[in-house]
Amino acid sequence: MKIYLDGNFCDKETAKISVFDHGLLYGDGVFEGIRFYNGRVFKLDEHLRRLQNSAKAIALDLPMPLNEIREATLETIRQNKLSDGYVRLVVTRGCGDLGLSPLLCPRPSIFIIASTITLYPPEKYENGLEVVTCSTRRISHGAISPMVKSLNYLNNVLAKLEAIRAGAGEGLLLNEQGYVAECTGDNIFYVHDNQIFTPPTSSGALAGITRATVIQLAQEAGYTVNEPLTTRYDLYTADECFLTGTAAEVIPVVRLDGRPIGTGSPGPITRDLMHRFHHLTMSSGTPIYL
Repeated sequence: MKIYLDGNFCDKETAKISVFDHGLLYGDGVFEGIRFYNGRVFKLDEHLRRLQNSAKAIALDLPMPLNEIREATLETIRQNKLSDGYVRLVVTRGCGDLGLSPLLCPRPSIFIIASTITLYPPEKYENGLEVVTCSTRRISHGAISPMVKSLNYLNNVLAKLEAIRAGAGEGLLLNEQGYVAECTGDNIFYVHDNQIFTPPTSSGALAGITRATVIQLAQEAGYTVNEPLTTRYDLYTADECFLTGTAAEVIPVVRLDGRPIGTGSPGPITRDLMHRFHHLTMSSGTPIYL
């Protein structure tokens, strides 16, 4: 496996960052997870714009222009001779000392990994996930904006641990007001009376690229999509529920906190959007091999 690291390609075994890198010491950095299918990178420019916005939000200068990051991402996939898989693109504050100040880090660091990923087993896409509500709350806008994809994911990790210990496939995160934000790594949607709903980003949800894609696909298919403040009651009484994310794609949810959602099986609108999303990923994107 070849890793892009600060302008060079190196083997997995020799791809190393300093123990003084502030991305490691303090979670000071940003990242993107990006999928590629059938020789094309899906929504590459949208991911790069979000990376840039996350970096701006934490006053982190990207170490190279976006067009160069774009080419480095494509070349990393080429170096690994992949046509389908997952990219993890990471920018850290860089190497400094043990102080918190970002001024101690003269230059940001960037690395890009291209590999394969399977977030959930295939049977979960067919039969659906069970989700539990976590006691861990989503970080508020008053602390750090949930819109920033930062390297500090401890909030999500702790919630994921709760879900695992409860024997569930995913964990639901509420915000400090008790409204639904998102899951530990995915956005959440639900269906009532053939209308689709998803919590607004103001409630603590990440502005997911797959989320935006599914909203567009749903609207093009004639569905009404709403973004109201959402409670667990709305989910408990929904006809259908599903999650979206770059790694997860579109996956059904059939139980929440032990309660079946709808019939307890993936619903027709969920399956329709899964099919539409899969078709889009297989037929669009930035070509890797010219």
